[in-house]
Amino acid sequence: MTTHTLDARRLLCPMPVIKLQNLVKNCQSGDRIEITCTDPGTQQDIPMWCKIFKHEVSIVSENNSEWLFVIIVN
Repeated sequence: MTTHTLDARRLLCPMPVIKLQNLVKNCQSGDRIEITCTDPGTQQDIPMWCKIFKHEVSIVSENNSEWLFVIIVN
């Protein structure tokens, strides 16, 4: 299992999801992705994308208008 980090700060919809999708293509099942975003829309977009593609969102936290999502790749 590998942990990948993705900095999607200052990117607007749909770019955080597109960057996440591109990163997932190079991951193995069980890998973790930690993605940091500043677009408030990602609060809905990333969990919905994960649900559609059967990835698990294990942690979502917010600090100073930055959201951290920890995703386990299916």
